[in-house]
Amino acid sequence: MEKIVSSPLPPGPPAAPDFPAVKARQRATWSSGDYAVVGTTLQIVGEELCEAVDLRAGQAVLDVAAGNGNASLAAARRFCRVTAVDYVPALLERAGERARASRLDLTLREADAEALPFPDGAFDAVLSTFGVMFAPDQARAAAELARVCAAGGRVGLACWTPDGFVGQLFRSVARHLPPPPGLPSPARWGTREGIGELLGGCSRSITHRLQTFTFRYRSAAHWLDVFRSSYGPVLKAFAALDEDGRASLADDLLQLVARFNRSGDGTVVVPGEYLQTVVVRR
Repeated sequence: MEKIVSSPLPPGPPAAPDFPAVKARQRATWSSGDYAVVGTTLQIVGEELCEAVDLRAGQAVLDVAAGNGNASLAAARRFCRVTAVDYVPALLERAGERARASRLDLTLREADAEALPFPDGAFDAVLSTFGVMFAPDQARAAAELARVCAAGGRVGLACWTPDGFVGQLFRSVARHLPPPPGLPSPARWGTREGIGELLGGCSRSITHRLQTFTFRYRSAAHWLDVFRSSYGPVLKAFAALDEDGRASLADDLLQLVARFNRSGDGTVVVPGEYLQTVVVRR
């Protein structure tokens, strides 16, 4: 009698991430600490992005995942009609405080980057600085950016690159606290290939420019203290680890700063590479 040997079934496709659960955790992460302490140092990125997009006074501009409003305020300074959206109300409050202090007009609205509450083609320009890149459902977020941008309008993005300082920061954190399985890296938005996959199909043209934001702090210990207490992803990572894990993560992050630091005098002068992208909507 012939012996029949069954072959194991081939593995099925990996399960899709539970996007609602991931998003709930992300919202809690970005609501923790005080991101504005870090965010306000990044203002120059919003200014440079508005210049790259070549905004014109009077244009309707949307800042997606606006945080504390760097790109929003930059656009408002150029006399645009600006709406800032984020799913963390506390961050929008900070953007509003800054707008009032500078006597700038800014419309604030709580909204999810993956479900923007605006009609098709409502904006001449759609911006995001280090914001939309963290949306868990990347394809959906990219589709929303394109949908609300008018034909011939521009989508302007600033996203950390995988090999730059912040990309490596997230890689270091992930070694201690792995992300949910199947979730694409936010740093995909910081690559030409990733942007092409996400937005190439709706674009007339895409231009990229590698840029550098320089982190400047009193010392490596000062940088770690600020990020550990104010920057949600780092704060939450430390909170999730035991004492030994926290010590190990702190050591890894200080080594990372030392590797990138070019000050030579004990302060922190760390170049943070990011990809500045301008997409002209088809």
